[in-house]
Amino acid sequence: MKKLLILIPCFFFSEADAQEVQAVPVDKMNIIKTNVTAYAFRNINLSYERAINQWFSVNIGFGTMTQGKVPFINAFLKDEDEKRFQNLKVKATNFTIEPRFYIGKGYGKGFYFAPYYRYSDVSSNSFDFYYDYDAIDGHTYQIPLKGQGSTSGNSGGLMVGVQFFLTRSQNLVLDFWIAGAHYGSGKGDFTMTSDYVLTPEMQAQLKKEIENLDIPFVDYTVETNANGAKVKVDGPWAGFRSGLSIGYRF
Repeated sequence: MKKLLILIPCFFFSEADAQEVQAVPVDKMNIIKTNVTAYAFRNINLSYERAINQWFSVNIGFGTMTQGKVPFINAFLKDEDEKRFQNLKVKATNFTIEPRFYIGKGYGKGFYFAPYYRYSDVSSNSFDFYYDYDAIDGHTYQIPLKGQGSTSGNSGGLMVGVQFFLTRSQNLVLDFWIAGAHYGSGKGDFTMTSDYVLTPEMQAQLKKEIENLDIPFVDYTVETNANGAKVKVDGPWAGFRSGLSIGYRF
């Protein structure tokens, strides 16, 4: 009888504790966030995360990069090649859907693995491009062209991160994207037009000059004609994700 009297209150306390643990996350299953590190690259972004249960949530994000200089252009173009693209500016948008699998405490807290799909679109302004034409008379002539175009890509990837609740009320959230990478395919067209009528020899040199730019992670083909060149992007599309987001949980 004494043992029974001891077990009864223990049972009620354990039930109350379990209900309290479950009640806290159920009240706050939504998080609005923005990646603050992305603003250094003109990327205005917003994401929404919804917890489905303790270990699973869905995060949807949208970002847009305002028109400006190509980020890290020195990383994939030599200095002499970069100078050929005078006043080149780009803008971009992206959409990401990201299921998250939490380990540990869950309900949006702790380490997670996130396979994701991303759609990206990049377009340029009307920029100036030139190349040096070596004529048969021994002279070199600078041939100017006007370029413009856009490309888009679909890719899938995996990200690993960790999310923290920073306040006692569990309203303020810090989401650390440790590392993520995606791979897919992209398509697009860029045209370059010249005020000069290009001879077959001039077209051949222009084609060679563009092909020798050797832009990494992008496959492209070059077609030339008397008016200029057309660059068709059709091949791999890859990217990397990392950052730090601040959010509000409700």
